[in-house]
Amino acid sequence: MTSLYNRADVYDLRFNQQGWDIFREHYRNIFAGTDIRTVLDCSIGSGNLTLELAELGYRVTGSDLNESMLSRCREKAEKRGLAVELFRSDFREIDRTAPERYDCVMSTGNSLPYVSNQDVVRTLTAMDRLVTPGGYLYLDTRNWDKITAEKQQYYFYRPMFHDSLRVDTIQFWEHHGDGTITFHIVFTLEKEGKILQREVFQELYHPIRRSVIENALREMGYQLQRLAPHPAQAPFPAEESEWYCILAKKR
Repeated sequence: MTSLYNRADVYDLRFNQQGWDIFREHYRNIFAGTDIRTVLDCSIGSGNLTLELAELGYRVTGSDLNESMLSRCREKAEKRGLAVELFRSDFREIDRTAPERYDCVMSTGNSLPYVSNQDVVRTLTAMDRLVTPGGYLYLDTRNWDKITAEKQQYYFYRPMFHDSLRVDTIQFWEHHGDGTITFHIVFTLEKEGKILQREVFQELYHPIRRSVIENALREMGYQLQRLAPHPAQAPFPAEESEWYCILAKKR
């Protein structure tokens, strides 16, 4: 079964202008008081969680392993009149492919758990090599501590609307004995009460505890600056949220 990230057209149905506005405000909150000017998102995807930074005046560079996602990101950046540099790369080797160093190196969209915990630490190390002195690492991820403790099996999204098109999304989570989790993701597209299309995808994740991430950051010489729900405006602590973000500063 295909990965959702090979279908940027379907993936983007979960996002709209309201989401864009929410995450623009999220970055205003998270980056407030920093001297960040340049950013690299090494898992930019189709840009839904990063292009807002370009709109806020940051110089944005992005990379991703999936060329279809990068193509979609380019289209959206051009449509919004945003100057963004994009290139293809595996984030585990981002230090070999990025053209320069940045004030903040990011991984967005819960991308890190696509690889093993060992490779997450390897990726954070590669990201660190691209951070300017006194710069930052930023990441967002699902709250895997919460997911593995509760062993939740179903996840329902609110319907999304694109003019008269209604998009419903349901995830079924299959917990495996080795600790990995398969997400079975079902999209249903409906118009005027009739189902027009149904798409089913599978994604395999390697849950990573927050302590693993924070320990890796400390060992690399980072100090935690912000731990917040994602988006940061959410009215509950990061520890209780379904998704959280971390901003850490290099000493």
